Amino acid sequence: MAHAAFTLFFRELTNDKVAQVGGKNASLGEMFNKLSDQGIRVPDGFATTAAAYWLLLDENGLRAPLTELLETLDTNDFSNLPDVGARARSLVHGAVMPMAVAATIRAAYRELTAQHPDRAEVAVRSSATAEDLPTASFAGQHDSFLNIEGEQGVLDACHRCFESLFNDRAIKYRVTNGFDHMQVALSVGVQTMVHSDLASAGVAFTIEPETGHEHFIYLTGSWGLGENVVQGAVNPDEFYLFKPSLRDGHRALVTKKLGDKAKAMRYAEPPADAHGQRADTIVNTDTPAAQREVFVLTDAEVEQLGRWCLVIEEHYGMPMDIEWAKDGLNNQLYIVQARPETISQNRQALRLHEYHRTETGPVLATGKAVGSQIVSGVARIIDSPADGHRLQPSEILVTDITSPDWNAVLQNAAVIVTNRGGRTSHAAIVARELGLSAVVGTLNATTKIKDGQVITVSCAEGDEGQVFDGQLAWTETDLDLAQVVRPATKALLILADPDRALQLARYPSQGVGLMRMEFVINNTIRVHPMALVEFDKLTDEAARAEIEQLTAHYPSKPEYFVEKLAQAIGFVAATFFPREVIVRMSDFKTNEYADLLGGRQFEPHEENPMLGFRGASRYYSPQYREGFRLECAALRRVRHDMGLTNVKAMVPFCRTVAEGRQVVALMEAFGLKQGEEGLEIYVMAEIPSNVILAKEFAEVFDGFSIGSNDLTQLALGIDRDSAIISHLFDERNEAVTQLMAQVIGAARASGRPIGLCGQAPSDYPEFARFLVEQGINSISFAPDALLQGLANMVAAEAAGPAAPTAQAAVD
Repeated sequence: MAHAAFTLFFRELTNDKVAQVGGKNASLGEMFNKLSDQGIRVPDGFATTAAAYWLLLDENGLRAPLTELLETLDTNDFSNLPDVGARARSLVHGAVMPMAVAATIRAAYRELTAQHPDRAEVAVRSSATAEDLPTASFAGQHDSFLNIEGEQGVLDACHRCFESLFNDRAIKYRVTNGFDHMQVALSVGVQTMVHSDLASAGVAFTIEPETGHEHFIYLTGSWGLGENVVQGAVNPDEFYLFKPSLRDGHRALVTKKLGDKAKAMRYAEPPADAHGQRADTIVNTDTPAAQREVFVLTDAEVEQLGRWCLVIEEHYGMPMDIEWAKDGLNNQLYIVQARPETISQNRQALRLHEYHRTETGPVLATGKAVGSQIVSGVARIIDSPADGHRLQPSEILVTDITSPDWNAVLQNAAVIVTNRGGRTSHAAIVARELGLSAVVGTLNATTKIKDGQVITVSCAEGDEGQVFDGQLAWTETDLDLAQVVRPATKALLILADPDRALQLARYPSQGVGLMRMEFVINNTIRVHPMALVEFDKLTDEAARAEIEQLTAHYPSKPEYFVEKLAQAIGFVAATFFPREVIVRMSDFKTNEYADLLGGRQFEPHEENPMLGFRGASRYYSPQYREGFRLECAALRRVRHDMGLTNVKAMVPFCRTVAEGRQVVALMEAFGLKQGEEGLEIYVMAEIPSNVILAKEFAEVFDGFSIGSNDLTQLALGIDRDSAIISHLFDERNEAVTQLMAQVIGAARASGRPIGLCGQAPSDYPEFARFLVEQGINSISFAPDALLQGLANMVAAEAAGPAAPTAQAAVD
């Protein structure tokens, strides 16, 4: 073909053509040719070659002047970068496109549009010939143009891409990463546009970008063209898919979070000028309220993209950063880019630096947390990179949004706070590259924070990043996981907030010994389950209105409860997989249930809720039976639909053996059959009857977990909520330890695993030694107590004949 020297179609490209067409275009050709038979759709297109770029420089005599100009660059402080960059771009801008190159681009565009007559509009994107390597990515350094139409329009866009090789940010990036300016060429990819302006688009990482968790695919999306997500101009929807479930055919979407998606990028529609050009080819519009309240993809579409991402990752043999788009005309999904993910390459998997906030204060703003640091300092509100000189080292950058033009400014920031953007935004990506933390997508940081105000930014408390007024105190701990000695006795975690699961899964534990369902119900669901089951009978009009709003986009009100709870449990189970996650069924007291939306109508008033209508007794009661059905449905969805069979169920406050049998039978009726798919049902050993009849309880349940708080309260006759006699509350009291020794012995004799959840084993080394000596199988700790607990357990095992011989029964 006449144009072969200067353009190559995607059908002619594979990954070995990086030197000719750059990493981005070579990757598109690789997927177009080798992955389409697996159902992956990549829009057709062509790429200009490095030869076209070099001919542009040579015919216009630019190599020498560009070399001389770039040699004048101040590579220490980059003080003259704006001037050098502008002059370099001016040289390329003034160049005349070689006739041979122009002719082949025109011919290739005609051929492309002839093959796709309904797709005259194209995306024109830069692809540097050294970019998208596993250790370095030029993403965002060069320019791209969308919704380009006509031969002249494509030629002009290609010329502007060549010019963008000398963007200030691209010049600086090459210097920083050791690339020779005159050894890097620029290829231009011309690709048929996906009409995502009428649908949605976004980004996916085949590992979780914050922690590098390899079991997850993290996918984001927003309405309209994908540039808003790539640039971080919106807070997108987020989806987490579990790779093992994708591989074995189970439901892989374990959790999703709705973004506000305030803006949608659309095609502009002004009339073209005489050259076929439009002043603006794209425009950002306000997203209609109805669209902001719904997800941009169906669950089935998310799963389809997840399967594609997995195929792409396995094909390339490395974590990938992928851009996707949905066409609003044919409702088909497409992959429009794929490049190696580079951030995880530098992550130290065996070292943690922990931050724990020890003070609180007024919250000024919240958003998505990037990183895990806590930082205090002076807030500096910066509106544009031109004002970047105002940001002094160690100050906190507060701005609306960042782009690659901000890179030099961001290097001086102690932490980054933005109004807009998500975890795949420019600010988030650069923060990870620089080892900084960021709070992105706050919506209002620039109005709530004053320039010069002293603030504290915390990203150490899970998914949500918080900005506090004033300078708060915190502690820091450096942990080398490779040096942590593991005891023979299992060390598990107590977990309440699922948003902390990704961070906590890196800790040296063997799973979750207690996941508290109440946290999810109280903080995420917020509605009393019976108010959902019997919504038509609910008389509280204010609660009805709020419940209507919360459940608006669910097929039924009970489904809202089941899906929200299943997502929370599923996310934790996937994060810790294949380690065990023991989920305690709900254990609210009646006064706590009553505080849920619509709850007061369904709860009795009790003088002593601690000893009243709680735990197992609720589950089979007509007053709560249908609420318990929803809890069981959520657990079944996690285990059966998602395939997360590492989840175990635990029944709290079970007063009698007969009650235990009744609950286990009811769970089977609700889809949770003991033994099916390996389901184990534990019981909390927290009532003296559980100890006295431990052998009989062992015939009903698969294991025990000692609830030290309730057992102490009931052994000593102390209301643990009473401040007056709180000085008598002590798990180390001999009456309590005798009960513990008795139930541990009975469990071991029955071949049932038994653990303990509580603070005492980390606070008191002698208590940890007592438990180990009794042969307890596991101890569960709060995250901040785990390290001390591990040390106490190791010391206890070294001190005497601890006998965790029943370990095999647990494993």
